[in-house]
Amino acid sequence: MEVKIIKPQDQANGQFDGGKIKEQKPIGFSGEGSLINRLGPLFYWAWGHSQEPAEIGLHPHQGFEIITYVIKGKAYHRDTLGTVSVVEEGGTQLMQTGSGVYHAEAFKEPSEMFQIWFEPHLSQAIKRTPTYLQYNSEDFSVIGEEGVTIKTILGNDSPMKIVTDAGMWDIGIPNGTVYTHSLAPNRTLAGLAIRGDGLFTFDTNQPTHFEHKDFVIVQSEIGGEVAFQALDKDLRIFLIEVPTEVEYPLYRKPR
Repeated sequence: MEVKIIKPQDQANGQFDGGKIKEQKPIGFSGEGSLINRLGPLFYWAWGHSQEPAEIGLHPHQGFEIITYVIKGKAYHRDTLGTVSVVEEGGTQLMQTGSGVYHAEAFKEPSEMFQIWFEPHLSQAIKRTPTYLQYNSEDFSVIGEEGVTIKTILGNDSPMKIVTDAGMWDIGIPNGTVYTHSLAPNRTLAGLAIRGDGLFTFDTNQPTHFEHKDFVIVQSEIGGEVAFQALDKDLRIFLIEVPTEVEYPLYRKPR
């Protein structure tokens, strides 16, 4: 069992369009300064903010499965598949980039979002036709348990399906309330606290404190229960679960 808390100063930072878009990256590219450069097939995780109109011009992607999740505002998208779209707050876009696609992104109002890359078996993925899919917030199930809201982005009955083995959840935990996540054996759970502070406990271990913007990682060969508790105010945490290891070769990021 291994538990880590990666503080913001040990995560990567990036920017686009002259600094109009700023990113905190729990998992960044090589050379960007992130302590973590991948977790199993979870290859990249950027938390972007823009307070003014900004754009990232056409650029290529290949092989990876790329999810953009809009936390606030809107994401404007166009690509070489002919797609022109707007993703509203709480919605997602999924690009399964396959043999290759170019896309551009823009923000026209204050916006906040995640971009997350998963790595399938790349030698197979690059043989597939690239696709673009879009989902609105109401397409995803949201359940409530003792005040906790659990929105399933990937896994269970989510309409969004990817090739990579992964689960994703947007969790809202009221002050003082506890949410428990069951972690299967040989899995890794990664969490980013986007609002508020909290405690987490893995099985019977002592509670560990984490703060807003901290990146929490729990890995276990035998699995167990991971409990998250909000402190002082409501907590919003985004969780991703992936296998700690996969049965296919993973891309080696250059140093």
